[in-house]
Amino acid sequence: MTEKTSEKLPISDFYKVVDYVTIFRSEKWWEAIVVFESFGKRSIGLYLWQNRNGAWKRKHKFNIRNLDEWNKLKTAIEQLLPKLVSR
Repeated sequence: MTEKTSEKLPISDFYKVVDYVTIFRSEKWWEAIVVFESFGKRSIGLYLWQNRNGAWKRKHKFNIRNLDEWNKLKTAIEQLLPKLVSR
């Protein structure tokens, strides 16, 4: 899961990438969690890119801006996780 590639992440040069972890990558899809900085503030972004005609295009982006926001997300996800198990 902690895959790094020599290829530069397909993120705008506007953002400074601090670190990232690739979750999944195939010829068509690339999913990664990215710590990035803009205007002196850091955020964590959950990215999904699609390879179209040889170029990576962002399909989805979701940001986590602070610890309070993360805790709310984590609580909601933990509450819903049991529903992933089919009966």
